[in-house]
Amino acid sequence: MSFELMAPLMFAGLVVFLLLGYPVAFSLAFTGLAFAAIGIWHGSLDMVLLQALPERVLGIMSNSTLLAIPFFTFMGLILERSGMAEDLLDTIGQLFGPLRGGLAFAVIFVGALLAATTGVVAASPMRSSSWARCSPPPRAWSRPP
Repeated sequence: MSFELMAPLMFAGLVVFLLLGYPVAFSLAFTGLAFAAIGIWHGSLDMVLLQALPERVLGIMSNSTLLAIPFFTFMGLILERSGMAEDLLDTIGQLFGPLRGGLAFAVIFVGALLAATTGVVAASPMRSSSWARCSPPPRAWSRPP
């Protein structure tokens, strides 16, 4: 097997495992380890490279910043299951209802609030861009003097 075929075969193997219904984490791990074993057997990968694997795994597990990911996911699940997100959208919709484009304002506002509470970093640019009202430039700017 040539070395150029390893990446497409690895991708195909990952797709096969995902289509068989295995979870993404286990599919990625098994595909990586299986193709590492094939690479060692083929002679294109050195066994010394796999000796750093436990140290990398423990380093990632001890990263305290990554602990926020399951907590934010859990927060989003709680908001969805409790119905709080839907109630918030209804309430903000009633608040902005009389305004022209009130539903759009309500969706953007609730999306920014829920994204901020569930850890989505893109909420702050969305919030700031939705509040900025850009008026078109005056007519005098569109033509040269």
